[in-house]
Amino acid sequence: MKAKDLRTKSDDELKQQMLDLRKESFNLRFQAASGQLENTARKNTIRKEIARIKTIIGERTSAAAS
Repeated sequence: MKAKDLRTKSDDELKQQMLDLRKESFNLRFQAASGQLENTARKNTIRKEIARIKTIIGERTSAAAS
């Protein structure tokens, strides 16, 4: 998902999406360890999406503090 699309979401929606992505990341780690993971690029995609969400949340908190 693009950062522009994420900026339109509320904080609660972003936090929920981050929670879902972390759960998926957890499951993918187990699949990779057991040799069942087929799409290895998905791990990197999830990592980057979590980073985007964290960046947007951080921008909002710093803007609110100013």
